[in-house]
Amino acid sequence: MSSTPPPQALTTDARPGQGEPSIGDGAFGWLRALGPRGRRAFAGAFGGYALDSYDYFTLPLSMVALAAYFGLDSGQTGLFTTVTLVVSAVGGALAGVLADRIGRVKALMITVVTYAVFTVACGFAPNYETLLVFRALQGLGFGGEWAVGAILVAEYASARHRGRTLGVIQSSWAVGWALAAVVYTLVFSFLDEGLAWRVMFWTGALPALLVVWMRRRVQDAPEAVAARERSPRKGAFAAVFTPGRPGEPGLLRTTLFAVLLSTGVQGGYYTLATWVPTYLKTERDLSVVGTGGYLTFLISGAFAGYLTGGYLTDRLGRRRNIWLFALLSAVCILAYANVPGGADTLVLVLGFPLGFCMSAIFSGFGSFLSELYPTAVRGTGQGFTYNTGRAVGAVFPTTVGFLADSWGVGGALVFGAVGYGLAALALLGLPETRGKELG
Repeated sequence: MSSTPPPQALTTDARPGQGEPSIGDGAFGWLRALGPRGRRAFAGAFGGYALDSYDYFTLPLSMVALAAYFGLDSGQTGLFTTVTLVVSAVGGALAGVLADRIGRVKALMITVVTYAVFTVACGFAPNYETLLVFRALQGLGFGGEWAVGAILVAEYASARHRGRTLGVIQSSWAVGWALAAVVYTLVFSFLDEGLAWRVMFWTGALPALLVVWMRRRVQDAPEAVAARERSPRKGAFAAVFTPGRPGEPGLLRTTLFAVLLSTGVQGGYYTLATWVPTYLKTERDLSVVGTGGYLTFLISGAFAGYLTGGYLTDRLGRRRNIWLFALLSAVCILAYANVPGGADTLVLVLGFPLGFCMSAIFSGFGSFLSELYPTAVRGTGQGFTYNTGRAVGAVFPTTVGFLADSWGVGGALVFGAVGYGLAALALLGLPETRGKELG
């Protein structure tokens, strides 16, 4: 495969001082610059992450019904999210190693099948303990999908457009979230809650259709394949923990600070993603349809935030983009959780900036983490750091669950702002990587 011509995105961008417009100019220049193979990879990663999001949100949206059906308290329901995210760290690390050893596309298909199978299995759970086990196993696939898909597309994208390209991939999370909210509104409006939550999980079979398409249409970037084949240490887990030596920086410092960054951002994010639906239903007394309407503002803000953050991470740089939205996300959480009773219109309006800021901070993650590691261990490094951050950050939703019994869900949500402070600190130990070529 090393003799295959490299994808367009790696060779056709205009260089400074050239008078000719490049293939990358214009609003959708980043998409044209990917080339035919890159666009198919983009479609596969976009669809995989959207359906990953859909399968994830089947649980938070069904949380109130599950608590009533199994007689659960807030701590037990929060444990669902914690278990999912903790196991996702294992799944993400394994998927990253697989991506470096057997290729990005094959690893991506394995993750999609895994999260689809166990999401469906959740719908058949007869008791709380079984559902907890199935949800944990769903986390194996959930943990690996984003890291593998992001790397697949990053290796096709040019340095000039990588931030916004990966930002659009990240926006598919909002697409899957929106789809889940629509299905939730329909299913819970027409079915009894005791059956509706099961139907929500059964719809998680949708990703199987994507895998059939990916198997025939999507390929790894040729230059990335050649680079992996040349390396004697591809997929070597220990390589991402090598300490620095004279003349050789090593990866240990990068890995530790990248884990801290991922922990902070995802701790804040999953606090909101897990508990906002419950907050709207229990403390704002909204109906199923009302909750769906309020979530529309939150999700619309998230979608706009992913796209804007992707653009800004190319313009401002990876670190500045994360700094900016860590601060704004913390401010938005404090404002959203302290809206006085009866001011539901303000809750509605604040949903858009809250969704915007907590999503824009993610847009640079795909490009930033990809650029921090060499090709031979890129999957391993990105899979481990992103998903270990998920696992440690999972402490946040569970903490909120236990605090909610005494503070109320709204008061406990403020704890999520702590995560964004950790993310800001982590940036002090990481370099700026904007403009770095992958190869």
